[in-house]
Amino acid sequence: MTEFLTIDGGQLAYDVTGEGPLIVLAHGMGDNRAAYRDTAARFLATGWRVACVDQRGHGESSTGWASYTRTDAAADLLAVIRHLGGPAVIVGHSFAGGAATIAAAQEPELVSAVVEISPFTRAQKVSPRSLLSHARYRKGMSLLMGAGLLRSVGLWKRYLDHAYPGVKPAGYAGHVAALEADLRRPGRMAVVSRMGMSVPTDAGARLGAIRCPALVIEGTLDPDWADPGAEGEGIVAEMPAGLGRLVMIEGAGHYAHVQFPDEVAAAVLAFLKVGARG
Repeated sequence: MTEFLTIDGGQLAYDVTGEGPLIVLAHGMGDNRAAYRDTAARFLATGWRVACVDQRGHGESSTGWASYTRTDAAADLLAVIRHLGGPAVIVGHSFAGGAATIAAAQEPELVSAVVEISPFTRAQKVSPRSLLSHARYRKGMSLLMGAGLLRSVGLWKRYLDHAYPGVKPAGYAGHVAALEADLRRPGRMAVVSRMGMSVPTDAGARLGAIRCPALVIEGTLDPDWADPGAEGEGIVAEMPAGLGRLVMIEGAGHYAHVQFPDEVAAAVLAFLKVGARG
């Protein structure tokens, strides 16, 4: 059941299920909280209270916010945690991975651990050599940039098709159809564009300030980086020594939690048992 939290600037939609310690799941740009359906079920089955949040301007959350930065998204997640009673683990995908970093650095008493899936947490340097030599990366960047600059739902759907390599997960067609209907609503692709143009320097600047355990998950076939593993290692290296660790999901693209929910949930639960709850 959808619930709404009104904060300065608009309304955030979320749902919360279960009892136990709180884990908050935040999707990336151009998506909605339904992306966590399968991973959320696995967390719920292992004794967590699971909250799935629609980011501002997405899903059932309102549009019309003054800005759409990772710092804004971090404030939204912290507001949800305060409302539900923290502390909480934050799981953030892509754009929200950077937001999770900021939230953990800003209010460490409210964030017990962070999990960043395919996160945009550092400013990116596009490599001309990689664009020439790496076809998957070249196609991913062109579709991602084109969808944002042109505010094109069609290009976004083509990007999603590319970012889910191999066999599509169960329910993929229905999820994309729902996303298309959502993104064709007035102002929705403008939000995606503004998020895409938001450089993650605010998140990168806070990596060294986190005080909780952090897990970075990367897919080996993620088209958003020429070398996803190197990006994950770079993020961990900028965290305080001993807090961060990296897990690679073989065969996953940018949406490892949707393609391989069993593997991602297992990695997260093992990390939380050792890092956040052990």
